[in-house]
Amino acid sequence: MSLTYTAGSLVAARGREWVVLPESAPDMLVLRPLGGSEDDIAAVFPSFEEVRPAEFAAPSPDDLGDQRAAGLLRTALRIGFRSGAGPFRSLASIAVEPRAYQLVPLLMALRQRTVRLLISDDVGIGKTVEAGLIAKELLAQGEATRLAVLCSPALAEQWQGELREKFGIDAELVLASTVSRLERNLELGQSLFDRHPFTIISTDFIKSTRHREDFVKHCPDLVIVDEAHTCVAADDPAQGGASSATNQLRYELLRKVSADADRHLLLLTATPHSGKESAFRNLLGVVRPELATLDLENPAGRAKLAEHLVARKRADVRDYLTKEDGLADDSLAERTAFPSDRWTKDEPYKLTPAYRALLDDAIAYAADRVHAAGEQGKREARIAWWSVIALLRSMVSSPAAAAQTLKTRSESATARTAHEADVLGAPVAADSAENDRHEGMDVAPGAAESEDAGARLLELAGRAEELMGPVGDAKLKALTKHLKDLIAEGYNPIVFCRYIPTADYLAAQLDGKLGKKTRIAAVTGTLSPQQRLERIEQLAAEEGGDPSVRRVLIATDCLSEGVNLQHHFDAVVHYDLAWNPTRHDQREGRVDRYGQKRDQVRVITMYGEDNGIDGKVLEVLFKKHRQIKKDLGISVSVPDETASGVTDAVVEWLLLHGRQGSQESLFEMDGHQESFDRIEREWTSAAEREKTSRSKYAQRAIHPEEVAREVAVVRAALGGAEEVREFTLEALRDLDALVRDPRDGSGDFTAQVGGTPAGLRDALAATLGNRLVEEDREIPFRTTPAIGRGEAALVRTDPAIGAIASYVLDSALDAKALGPRPARRCGVVTTDAVSVRTTLLLVRYRFHLTLPSRSGERQVVAEDARLLAYEGLPQRARWLDDDAAAALLGARATANTHELAARNAITRALDGLPGLADHLTEYGTRLAAELDASHRRVRKANEEIVRGLKVVPQEPADVLGVYVYVPPAAPAASTVSGAEA
Repeated sequence: MSLTYTAGSLVAARGREWVVLPESAPDMLVLRPLGGSEDDIAAVFPSFEEVRPAEFAAPSPDDLGDQRAAGLLRTALRIGFRSGAGPFRSLASIAVEPRAYQLVPLLMALRQRTVRLLISDDVGIGKTVEAGLIAKELLAQGEATRLAVLCSPALAEQWQGELREKFGIDAELVLASTVSRLERNLELGQSLFDRHPFTIISTDFIKSTRHREDFVKHCPDLVIVDEAHTCVAADDPAQGGASSATNQLRYELLRKVSADADRHLLLLTATPHSGKESAFRNLLGVVRPELATLDLENPAGRAKLAEHLVARKRADVRDYLTKEDGLADDSLAERTAFPSDRWTKDEPYKLTPAYRALLDDAIAYAADRVHAAGEQGKREARIAWWSVIALLRSMVSSPAAAAQTLKTRSESATARTAHEADVLGAPVAADSAENDRHEGMDVAPGAAESEDAGARLLELAGRAEELMGPVGDAKLKALTKHLKDLIAEGYNPIVFCRYIPTADYLAAQLDGKLGKKTRIAAVTGTLSPQQRLERIEQLAAEEGGDPSVRRVLIATDCLSEGVNLQHHFDAVVHYDLAWNPTRHDQREGRVDRYGQKRDQVRVITMYGEDNGIDGKVLEVLFKKHRQIKKDLGISVSVPDETASGVTDAVVEWLLLHGRQGSQESLFEMDGHQESFDRIEREWTSAAEREKTSRSKYAQRAIHPEEVAREVAVVRAALGGAEEVREFTLEALRDLDALVRDPRDGSGDFTAQVGGTPAGLRDALAATLGNRLVEEDREIPFRTTPAIGRGEAALVRTDPAIGAIASYVLDSALDAKALGPRPARRCGVVTTDAVSVRTTLLLVRYRFHLTLPSRSGERQVVAEDARLLAYEGLPQRARWLDDDAAAALLGARATANTHELAARNAITRALDGLPGLADHLTEYGTRLAAELDASHRRVRKANEEIVRGLKVVPQEPADVLGVYVYVPPAAPAASTVSGAEA
């Protein structure tokens, strides 16, 4: 007759101990090895294999370890946990340690039956991590089964890497370049979105009718939308109603996706409002339809919105969980090392006489063309207008861009109507804050209005080509000086320019001019998004470990939004002045964000003080933008109508009066003063609305005290990144690896494992590669989860770290294991950290959890490791609190321990274990109650989810380690190495 085993109980089979999982049946047991991971789960049939109840054996007094034994064993045990017992099911299985403030959106999500959130934290705070945390948790809980991320095609690979490296989610890229391959592998009638449960989808690709309808029909139950502000449009003409057809298509797609009330939806944007009330309302309506019509002047309306919106600036989270946040003390305070205020400087340059003459002739040609076209008709006038803007923008960018533009036909020249000419020509002047279409925007535009450029344009193009180089191009010469100064101060700058010919020209001209230890690379729209990231990584790798090597990246705006560059670069040079200051914010945001090691990011804005354009754009747009940011403490996107109105006025004046005439103040320009006054009023009004919205809708749904409580629980259960690093260092050294720790502040180190036990070498070879281990090469251990082949990340989920932890744990549990054993289950330490004999117990608790969800109940077995300590003898134990018990891990031996005294002390402690059983059971019951309360607390607003929740402790608990700390006594005559420091 076969026995029936409850979930969480221990059984012995196949020569080892296992934990019985809830999926088991009487005729088939689903088992996980004790201390093993989900990957080791096996099915055992009691009718065919011997299965018997098992008890966890007590430690042996003959197997004593040193003062570090308890800490190493505890960490090895915790690293092995992949499914914590707390309310956050996924935190044990991710490769990133989230900041405390990044848990706020997760807490908000878990209080909703269907998650609908608008996450609009400031640039660089970590919206991707916040969304990833929610996605991983919903998938782990069974609340979601499939995931789609909608994003710009330029950011798709970055999203894929973030989800894979940090959250263990392998998502398939669905782009215009990959869809044919993916569709070839589909079965008849199968949807691409059914075949692949996790996808990252280009918003440009999905807007086509066929794919859009297929996506809506087979849409996953969890959707993340990046840069969500580009997917809605203002419907009030006074607020920019002339939105693009692309935005309208995306808006219709999102409305269809959000129409399913059971679908989880996360919208991410750093600019949800930007002064456009109707666009903001439309965005809220996508989150939930009723939010679009809320009275946000009413506290009740704002409270309702607060359940779905989180919007914080850096200042809100730089110092978090402090007494200023309403906490009793600063014990959980967390400072996030965002860079301080940017160091910015405007650097003028003057044209060389030859370049000045070329620009004057180009302006004269442009004026002639606009005047002549105006007499021919409206279509011809608009074509000429856009051709002239293309010519002037390229001319002030570089001689290379000017030459290219002068020899290329204007795209607007193919237009049949004036409206079509505006549609085709507008991108020439557009540096829109709201347009995410960076692909193709860095191509040098054409200025010729026929297939063959006229003789006058070709003559100008030839003169431009002759000016290439520092002799004829003063702008290039000035850039060289600025870069040399930045490099001399240890900076690694990015140089942003408008056009591909300019970027290629700069890379060629600067090569060899910035010092022997400076590496230069160019990234433009000629490369695919994946190739851009690869080019950047190649540039970063060229330093070859030499910290004196500097990097200079020349880039167009294909890298200005979304791409994270803070790990490799720390300064920005705006070589070409954008015609919208928000584009500069986007460029600078690539390096000025969380993870930037420099406290101060440097920004240099170059402008031509005598080219007739830059000075005016800087005077009106940029200085106003900076003043608003200084006055209000926030960056407000410049309305596109404002930017285009100013630049149109500048070009008109330039054509009428020439370059010299344009040196007077823009506000003295006849006929434009009233227009500029209106523009300034609109911008100021937009800024005030943005500030009001930030204040009104600031995150208030979750109080810092609630976050602090959950942070304390998570840290107690899982530990932190520094614990993993110290454990790996100590364990590898104890296992006879050759460790080199440069102590350079990075936290990285290397290890050669050729001298370690064969079992560990085999396990590492399986994760890092046989050749690396067999040839005893140096293995880099890095603090970042983004690692290359043959490297290990110092995070609990890295397979190499898991292999080391498993070996340490297994060798500690097997007293007969050969070779070095860093951790032991017993120890006696003489230390002045205690005044009376104190015993520390490392106890593993198992819990059987019943977790309700939208899809039904889930049965889970989870583990937790706890430290319990008591003073005195077991019969009269005085139990210490959890903090005092944990503090014993840091106790250091201050004297040797007599061999006989050590044996007597540990034997007495082991003999007393049966008498402690009631307390251990009581502690487990109390811990289960705390876990139950924690689950209910996190989901307190969702009665349906917490109804039916159960947390049951599995008895008996496993005593993994027993460690006795005794106060110093008289010097001993004989010592035992196993029990000494």
